[in-house]
Amino acid sequence: MGVVIPILVVVFIIILSGAKIVRPYEKGVVERLGKYARICEPGLNIIIPIFERMIKVDMREQVVDVPPQQVITQDNVAVEVDAVVYYTITDPKNVLYNIANFYVAVTKLAQTNLRNLIGDLSLDATLTSRDQINGQLRQILDDATDKWGVKVNRVELQRIEPPIDVTEAMHRQMKAERDRRAVILEAEGQKQSAILKSEGQKQAQILNAEGEAEAMKQVADAQKYKKIALAEGEGEAIARVFKAIHEGNPTNEVLALKYMDALKDIADGKSTKIFLPADTSNFMGSIAGIAELFKDKES
Repeated sequence: MGVVIPILVVVFIIILSGAKIVRPYEKGVVERLGKYARICEPGLNIIIPIFERMIKVDMREQVVDVPPQQVITQDNVAVEVDAVVYYTITDPKNVLYNIANFYVAVTKLAQTNLRNLIGDLSLDATLTSRDQINGQLRQILDDATDKWGVKVNRVELQRIEPPIDVTEAMHRQMKAERDRRAVILEAEGQKQSAILKSEGQKQAQILNAEGEAEAMKQVADAQKYKKIALAEGEGEAIARVFKAIHEGNPTNEVLALKYMDALKDIADGKSTKIFLPADTSNFMGSIAGIAELFKDKES
């Protein structure tokens, strides 16, 4: 009895060691006598103790920090570049058996291809083409790591740092460019202001001229209307007088008296012109007749 209990304890420990729990973000690779056997999914899995062993592989997205390195650009400027690589294991079997040290392999691969990509670009293009470099490097790493059972999700360049003297020269260049733009903008503003001022003066002169022309036109129209009204009034008055005279059937004596009244007005010295009738014989005869009439009344 004393020997059975220890044996049972040993058997229980061996059986217990064959129970393996795989967490939700893991997968288990089981080897039997040194050979690949199967993949275990998350949960409780039983393996054969002593003959089988399980290697757990983390399936979550992981990050590789690519150390900084000196890279020469196409225009022979040395810049310091570092990056980070985000990847996910898609095949736990391949990542265990097809690559000995994935971290070191992807780091060296990223550094090598960074030198190649940046070496084909000038400094200015390197500083302004982060997204392009990220996309090209991600594609290269994804193609290379596919046989390792790894999916490269994205690559991010953290820092592209030129030498201090180059940085200072770039700062001076940017300051000069900003100053140049400020001068250009100020000149453009003054030009636009002068143009607008000139246009305003031109429009004001045009409006003043149009106003004066309209005023002159209205004055001329008023004078024209006044003259027309006076002429029409005088014409209507003459027509009425003429009609009244003809309707009254005046004699030569009456006409002579009217002429005498007109001559009385002429005699005041204000008139400069004297109008006589075309038929002076009748006119003079009428005047003589009026004189005889007055002589008869006196006798």
